[in-house]
Amino acid sequence: MSSYRPLHEGWTVTAVSSTGQLRPVVAGVPAAVPGCVHTDLLAAGLIEDPYVDDNETRLTWIGRTAWSYETVFTWDGTDDERADLVCEGLDTAATVTLNGVELGRTANMHRSYRFSVRHLLREGDNTLKVLFEPPYEYAEARRAALGDRPGAYEQPFPFIRKMACNFGWDWGPTLVTSGIWRPIGIRTWSGARLAEVRPLVTLEESDGAVNGRVEVHVTADRAAEGPLTLTASVAGVTETVRLDAGRRTGVVTLTVPAPELWWPRGHGGQPLYDLTVRLGDDEWTGRIGFRSIELDRTDGAFTLVVNGRPVFVRGFNWIPEDTFPSRLTRERVAERFAQAAGAGANLLRVWGGGLYESEDFYDLADETGLLVWQDFPFACAAYPEEEPFRGEVEAEAREHVARLARHPSLALWCGNNENIWGLADWDWRDDLHGRTWGGGFYYDLLPRIVAELDPTRPYWPGTPYSGAPDLPPNDPSRGTAHIWTVWNAHDYTHYATYSPRFVAEFGFQGPPAYATLRAAVTDEPLTPASPGVAHHQKAVDGNLKLLRGLGDHLPAPEGFDDWHYYTQLNQARAVTFALERFRALAPYCMGTIVWQLNDCWPVTSWAAVDGGGRLKPLWHAVRRAYADRLLTFQDDAVAVVNDSDEPWSGELSVVRLTLSGEPLAKERLAVEVPARGTASVALPAALLTPDDPAREVLTATLDGVRALRFPSEDPAMDYPEAEMDTVVERTAEGLRVAVTARTVVRELALFPDRLDPLATVDDQLVTLLPGETAVFHVTGGSPDPDALVRHPVLRCVNEPRR
Repeated sequence: MSSYRPLHEGWTVTAVSSTGQLRPVVAGVPAAVPGCVHTDLLAAGLIEDPYVDDNETRLTWIGRTAWSYETVFTWDGTDDERADLVCEGLDTAATVTLNGVELGRTANMHRSYRFSVRHLLREGDNTLKVLFEPPYEYAEARRAALGDRPGAYEQPFPFIRKMACNFGWDWGPTLVTSGIWRPIGIRTWSGARLAEVRPLVTLEESDGAVNGRVEVHVTADRAAEGPLTLTASVAGVTETVRLDAGRRTGVVTLTVPAPELWWPRGHGGQPLYDLTVRLGDDEWTGRIGFRSIELDRTDGAFTLVVNGRPVFVRGFNWIPEDTFPSRLTRERVAERFAQAAGAGANLLRVWGGGLYESEDFYDLADETGLLVWQDFPFACAAYPEEEPFRGEVEAEAREHVARLARHPSLALWCGNNENIWGLADWDWRDDLHGRTWGGGFYYDLLPRIVAELDPTRPYWPGTPYSGAPDLPPNDPSRGTAHIWTVWNAHDYTHYATYSPRFVAEFGFQGPPAYATLRAAVTDEPLTPASPGVAHHQKAVDGNLKLLRGLGDHLPAPEGFDDWHYYTQLNQARAVTFALERFRALAPYCMGTIVWQLNDCWPVTSWAAVDGGGRLKPLWHAVRRAYADRLLTFQDDAVAVVNDSDEPWSGELSVVRLTLSGEPLAKERLAVEVPARGTASVALPAALLTPDDPAREVLTATLDGVRALRFPSEDPAMDYPEAEMDTVVERTAEGLRVAVTARTVVRELALFPDRLDPLATVDDQLVTLLPGETAVFHVTGGSPDPDALVRHPVLRCVNEPRR
């Protein structure tokens, strides 16, 4: 049997040399492993929190410093034939020594390393050191040797295999880390060990039944060359094969009769089966799920097909959850997954400027039914294909394709983010001067590795991509598109000019929750332009775009409170407009992936869940737009979207009302929409043509689902000043806030975190017609009940002006 000893205790970190201004002096500082330099210095009180104010700007020296991690551990010896030092994650260019002997050098944050050390271990004390080169120095030296490459940022991230967004992004800080960021320890073993277990799961029909087929591909590491017995078991089925003397690979094939199928959220359950693999005395266990996955590309489509069923993707883009990923816990990742699922999502796209995520991430995806679109880590730049990068890319890809093969949630491998688009449309060719740019990875190396190691899943060269290298990559009529004309240049109503097949990125910014911003910014007072608020806005001209984006949709803000509410509301409306448009186009359009679910620190961004883990109003809006059943006004019709397993039929009630609730025209229209279908119901002119566009509203209702259309933008509407009755009651869970409208109340929102940072609310942005009641449930903290129903905690567009 093998055994494992983690080496996570007793580490210190020392600044060895610096290519920048070194401050403060760092020597023998206690270090957490797994961890990184920034978190160690923060814990020691040697730096200020980089997430607060502009502290980040004074920490550039860390990424220009060499760091030595050292520990002394005792060793009692072993009877095993082998002992390996297993480094699951070293960030990034490092030299590893044991008792003064160099074991090897590393150059890739994205892969693991294993060193044979039995001959170097001695009974008693042993000294293990990991010396990290300055990341900037390493990357800049290779850039100088290979020639610069164009990209979205001036930083040298394409020249080091490291999380690209460490070097800053338009939503993230520039905090360039070093450290032992994943577990490290010694594995001892004898005879043979399971070096790699790669289950390939498919479905096959036999005599009218759907059976599961599991091909378990195994690679053995041997200390002896004798014959071995390889056994695999799943769902009560066991098969055994013999590995002859000296043989290092084998395949065990199991057939499971009629297993329960794994489905994405909203399409069925997520049954998982324990798979056990044994090689001699070594054992591996993991959970698998039985399902098929295909990519339908007929006539330019981009449709994921699971178990033979086309799936409309309701997704979010996922960025690293923390700039310092070693701080992540399973509980924190699980909270984000619950938030994604709670918003109606069925897919997360792991974006290419980040990481291959942890086992916890993919296990949670399996359990919750969230499909995973996995980018290989390349983003927004031309990348060199020369050595040592080619070898490192091949090693990391082989490791992670094999590692993740067992997960039923993993739906797609994607070669990169926006690099093919950059070459085609961002004038990169002129700057490359014939140098490599990454095409050999996306069109050759990576698809070959996926075809060899994981032929059960589709591969896509990049996004946006239209399906062939000679086609315009961001053509909405083919493949995947990214829509950034909105936010960067156009009003969000410009989304209506698009009829895409699949949108892998689009979004609109909004500030974080008040409590999140207040914890990260010490400015007094808070203003949109105050230094801390401005620093926590990383997009070029971001705050100008926020104000420009309000356009004619909302009043001009008067002070911080208005700015915060209106820009959050506008973010929610912009994304809702896009989601409703694209869902109404199904099945021509078969997917939307909102940019983005989460943040890596407290920042004004495109996220639905901010850097403090708080839900922005956008999240609540997406929850409505991603509901299984949706009504939405599109041009001169009501689109009825039914992404459920049951037909949706009944009488659609469409009523044109005055703002005081008096009906002016009405129709009842019979509708019948099949399961997973969409219908468009044309409306007569009597409903579409208002008598007074400033004083009317159009409503559509079916089975309790409602859509509203106001003929004019809010500043042009002749809203009465909002009048409402409020009742706050204590419950076992917290506070119940009931709001009854005496007039129309537009986009009612409650912000309890302004009173207590622990307080949350279960809904936002509710429009009430006269006589209607909305109920909000506030949980957590101890907010003042009276203050909950006062400005600036309770807001609506047509509130009395103060």
